[in-house]
Amino acid sequence: MKNTNKTPIRKRPRNYTLSTIPYALKTAVLTAVFMLSFSVTAFAAASDPLAVINNLSTFIFGLIRAVGMILLGFGIVQIGLSLKSHDPSQRANGFLTLAGGVIITFAKEILDLITS
Repeated sequence: MKNTNKTPIRKRPRNYTLSTIPYALKTAVLTAVFMLSFSVTAFAAASDPLAVINNLSTFIFGLIRAVGMILLGFGIVQIGLSLKSHDPSQRANGFLTLAGGVIITFAKEILDLITS
Protein backbone atom coordinates (compact mmCIF):
# COMPACT_ATOMS: atom_id res chain seq x y z
CA MET A 1 0.00 0.00 0.00
CA LYS A 2 1.24 3.46 -0.94
CA ASN A 3 1.65 6.22 1.54
CA THR A 4 -0.56 9.10 0.31
CA ASN A 5 0.20 11.45 3.18
CA LYS A 6 3.52 12.63 1.80
CA THR A 7 4.13 16.31 2.05
CA PRO A 8 5.05 17.90 -1.25
CA ILE A 9 8.65 18.87 -1.77
CA ARG A 10 9.05 22.59 -2.13
CA LYS A 11 11.29 23.77 -4.88
CA ARG A 12 13.66 26.52 -4.01
CA PRO A 13 13.40 29.65 -6.13
CA ARG A 14 15.93 29.49 -8.93
CA ASN A 15 18.75 31.97 -8.73
CA TYR A 16 19.68 33.14 -12.21
CA THR A 17 23.37 33.63 -12.62
CA LEU A 18 25.30 34.48 -15.75
CA SER A 19 26.23 30.83 -16.29
CA THR A 20 22.59 29.67 -16.32
CA ILE A 21 21.45 32.11 -19.05
CA PRO A 22 21.60 30.56 -22.54
CA TYR A 23 24.42 31.65 -24.82
CA ALA A 24 22.08 32.82 -27.59
CA LEU A 25 20.25 35.13 -25.20
CA LYS A 26 23.53 36.59 -23.94
CA THR A 27 24.66 37.20 -27.51
CA ALA A 28 21.37 38.85 -28.47
CA VAL A 29 21.43 41.17 -25.46
CA LEU A 30 25.05 42.17 -26.02
CA THR A 31 24.40 42.80 -29.71
CA ALA A 32 21.41 44.99 -28.90
CA VAL A 33 23.41 46.96 -26.33
CA PHE A 34 26.26 47.57 -28.77
CA MET A 35 23.90 48.54 -31.58
CA LEU A 36 22.09 51.04 -29.38
CA SER A 37 25.19 52.49 -27.72
CA PHE A 38 27.28 53.01 -30.85
CA SER A 39 24.63 54.61 -33.01
CA VAL A 40 25.65 57.69 -34.95
CA THR A 41 23.31 60.22 -36.44
CA ALA A 42 23.72 60.54 -40.19
CA PHE A 43 23.43 64.04 -41.51
CA ALA A 44 22.49 64.60 -45.14
CA ALA A 45 24.87 66.67 -47.20
CA ALA A 46 23.48 69.98 -48.34
CA SER A 47 25.30 69.73 -51.65
CA ASP A 48 24.27 68.72 -55.14
CA PRO A 49 22.47 65.34 -55.33
CA LEU A 50 24.51 64.45 -58.42
CA ALA A 51 27.68 64.69 -56.35
CA VAL A 52 26.36 61.92 -54.10
CA ILE A 53 25.65 59.71 -57.15
CA ASN A 54 29.11 60.45 -58.55
CA ASN A 55 30.73 59.52 -55.24
CA LEU A 56 28.76 56.26 -55.16
CA SER A 57 29.78 55.54 -58.74
CA THR A 58 33.43 56.18 -57.89
CA PHE A 59 33.18 53.85 -54.89
CA ILE A 60 31.56 51.05 -56.90
CA PHE A 61 34.11 51.35 -59.69
CA GLY A 62 36.85 51.21 -57.03
CA LEU A 63 35.44 47.92 -55.79
CA ILE A 64 35.27 46.61 -59.36
CA ARG A 65 38.88 47.67 -59.91
CA ALA A 66 39.92 45.76 -56.76
CA VAL A 67 38.22 42.59 -58.04
CA GLY A 68 39.97 43.07 -61.38
CA MET A 69 43.34 43.38 -59.67
CA ILE A 70 42.70 40.16 -57.75
CA LEU A 71 41.84 38.39 -61.01
CA LEU A 72 44.96 39.83 -62.63
CA GLY A 73 47.14 38.45 -59.84
CA PHE A 74 45.41 35.08 -59.96
CA GLY A 75 45.88 34.93 -63.75
CA ILE A 76 49.60 35.67 -63.44
CA VAL A 77 50.00 32.95 -60.79
CA GLN A 78 48.05 30.50 -62.95
CA ILE A 79 50.24 31.22 -65.99
CA GLY A 80 53.37 30.76 -63.88
CA LEU A 81 52.15 27.44 -62.52
CA SER A 82 51.22 26.26 -66.01
CA LEU A 83 54.69 27.11 -67.33
CA LYS A 84 56.22 25.13 -64.49
CA SER A 85 54.01 22.07 -65.00
CA HIS A 86 53.91 22.28 -68.85
CA ASP A 87 50.09 22.17 -68.84
CA PRO A 88 48.63 23.87 -71.94
CA SER A 89 45.00 23.89 -70.73
CA GLN A 90 45.98 25.59 -67.48
CA ARG A 91 48.03 28.09 -69.51
CA ALA A 92 44.99 28.91 -71.65
CA ASN A 93 42.87 29.37 -68.54
CA GLY A 94 45.57 31.59 -67.07
CA PHE A 95 45.65 33.84 -70.13
CA LEU A 96 41.84 34.05 -70.14
CA THR A 97 41.83 34.98 -66.45
CA LEU A 98 44.57 37.55 -67.09
CA ALA A 99 42.62 39.10 -69.96
CA GLY A 100 39.43 39.18 -67.90
CA GLY A 101 41.30 40.83 -65.04
CA VAL A 102 42.66 43.53 -67.35
CA ILE A 103 39.18 44.22 -68.77
CA ILE A 104 37.59 44.36 -65.31
CA THR A 105 40.41 46.52 -63.92
CA PHE A 106 40.02 49.12 -66.66
CA ALA A 107 36.22 48.87 -66.94
CA LYS A 108 35.61 52.53 -66.04
CA GLU A 109 38.11 53.79 -68.60
CA ILE A 110 36.66 51.49 -71.26
CA LEU A 111 33.13 52.71 -70.53
CA ASP A 112 34.30 56.33 -70.63
CA LEU A 113 35.85 55.73 -74.05
CA ILE A 114 32.66 54.12 -75.35
CA THR A 115 30.29 56.81 -74.05
CA SER A 116 32.33 59.85 -75.09
